[in-house]
Amino acid sequence: MKRWRLAVAAVSSVVIGTLSVSTPSGAAEAPQAPPQPASSDDRRGGAGPTSVRAQLGLSAAESLVLKDVIRDADGTVHRRYDRTFKGLPVMGGDLIVHRSARGQLTVDWASDADLSGVPTTEPLVTAAAATGLAARTTDLRSSVSDAELVVYAIGDEASLAWRATATGDDARELVFVDALSGDRIAGWSDIHDADGTGKTLYSGQVRFNTVKVSSAKYELRDTARGNHRIFDAQNGTGDPPTGVLMTDRDNVWGNFSASNRQSAAADVAYGHKVTWDFYKNTFGRNGIRNNGTTPRSYVHQGTNYENAYYDDVCYCMVYGDGGSTFRPLVSLDVVSHEMSHGTTAATADLIYFGESGGLNEATSDIFGTMAEFYAGNGNDKGDYYIGEKIVKVAPGFLRRMDKPSLDGVSYNCWSSTMGYDDVHYTSGPANHFFYLLAEGSGAKVIGGRNHNSPTCNGANVAGIGRLAAGKIWYRALNVYMTSTANYLVARDATIRAARDLYGANSNQCKRVVQAWNAVKAPSGDWKCSGTPAPRGGNVVLNPGFEAGSNGQWSDPNGVITNSAFAWPRSGSRYAYLNGVGSDATHTLAQTITVPNSASAKLRFWRLIYTEDSPFDAYDTLKVQVSHSGGTTTLKTLSNQDANNTYTRDTLSLSAYAGQSVTLRFVGTEDFLLATHFLIDDVSVTPN
Repeated sequence: MKRWRLAVAAVSSVVIGTLSVSTPSGAAEAPQAPPQPASSDDRRGGAGPTSVRAQLGLSAAESLVLKDVIRDADGTVHRRYDRTFKGLPVMGGDLIVHRSARGQLTVDWASDADLSGVPTTEPLVTAAAATGLAARTTDLRSSVSDAELVVYAIGDEASLAWRATATGDDARELVFVDALSGDRIAGWSDIHDADGTGKTLYSGQVRFNTVKVSSAKYELRDTARGNHRIFDAQNGTGDPPTGVLMTDRDNVWGNFSASNRQSAAADVAYGHKVTWDFYKNTFGRNGIRNNGTTPRSYVHQGTNYENAYYDDVCYCMVYGDGGSTFRPLVSLDVVSHEMSHGTTAATADLIYFGESGGLNEATSDIFGTMAEFYAGNGNDKGDYYIGEKIVKVAPGFLRRMDKPSLDGVSYNCWSSTMGYDDVHYTSGPANHFFYLLAEGSGAKVIGGRNHNSPTCNGANVAGIGRLAAGKIWYRALNVYMTSTANYLVARDATIRAARDLYGANSNQCKRVVQAWNAVKAPSGDWKCSGTPAPRGGNVVLNPGFEAGSNGQWSDPNGVITNSAFAWPRSGSRYAYLNGVGSDATHTLAQTITVPNSASAKLRFWRLIYTEDSPFDAYDTLKVQVSHSGGTTTLKTLSNQDANNTYTRDTLSLSAYAGQSVTLRFVGTEDFLLATHFLIDDVSVTPN
């Protein structure tokens, strides 16, 4: 895969003062019962706004507007009022009057500000000036509504103010501007988070955050998790996708069926929530980019579109409805898989090609699986099957981590020739490694599903648990892997991560080594004991040729390529010398300064395949160093060394320590039959 309690965000009503009026002596409070709406009798007589205003000692300029009445079973009546001052609404002027059955009167005030302190209701600042200030003092520049004149009485003092509403794509903010001085008084969000109910396709009934924008309108948006928004792509095929923000009247999303377009969106909202919380609570990561942001999501992309993907360019995730092979591709592990591509893009940014592409896919499978376990949802229990909820046809899953080959195409074990295969298939050894590290080898039932993991070397492996394994993989990705990481690099990175987290020679580190051995991954420099000698910097520029022929290499024959005719060891480019089947000489050279070390080494990876016979060295590749005393051939390779797999050569440069030399690869073919010399990942280091 590619790429309800309303929590009001405005000022809360708090008890500032309590007024006690006409309290009969010896009056006892009756037991409280659930409140009931008041009868019409409770809204008449001495309890009316005019009578209450007089009892509270309000000025003639102040008026009360009855908003609500609640009557308790014991006869106590609670009346809620808004207040005006000379006809202007008073922000913070609301109050609640409580009258017991015995006539005891108490009042809860929202503010104790004295409205007599407002000298005039004639503004000195125009409404236009106030809206301009509101626009300048918020980030919400899409529009600012016409300002309304109010009395601002939140706090200790009352002021004549303009109230303006600034709106943007994802937010709405109230801004109050002093109508006499022009100063900004206050501002706050006018959007209220809500707790929505999702009736999903795969995870049952769930809860997730939404936004209440009016009494009968909710948006499928999670402001607590990066302001995640879900759009209905309306079966469009745009790239980047377009759509309309999902909204609802009652905050209940979906009906457990694809017949309701909200059902798939509810799955995505839930999957996003779980994945965000998994990363936050497990690794301390604040969103996939670790900056508090999150991608947009689009559901119902295309018609019968059988894919889902993450796109780092549009910073969005896209989900199809499926067709003959898949149901809607919005299950929890799929959503988390796609989000995790964003985590990879923000960390190692593993190139989506070759072994690094396989590691990219495996990372999403690993963390998608971890999020599924984290959710603890009985409708979609944690297991090591990928996409088991969405697949309609045999074998009933996309991939399995315990034995990847069960999908018919993925690799269980690392192979030097697998790098050019589909990245979903080459993810297999890393998925297999993670399963063995977490759970161990052999047969077991996990999440109600059978798992049985073999090893490629016949050895038994004991697991260290999912959490420890997940932390090791995350640290390896976040701290040690680079964009061109292959399986050798991933092995070194996880060993280093295990040492960091659990110590050298720890059981966890040893199990990392055992699990990699069990999938036959190549060994690198790092072990659980000891520390490799520091490598120092590689003095070769553009060592993996990923920058192409950019002047760092002398490439007169254009041998640096990303041609699909052959394949790189890592990344997408490599050097391809000869292979023409006639008299030809190809050269590739770079001038370097050899590190001033007696242990200086030249290392490079080469793959040779030939049409020639092995009886003689008809075609050759010479590795040379040109220096002040002439040119020295360090090694000669030929058609007799053909091996059809990348092999690393290490050659000493100690004789040239500290010198400026030209490193040169020279390939020569005779007049008949071709030999192909491929070179990648060249390094010259102090040791």
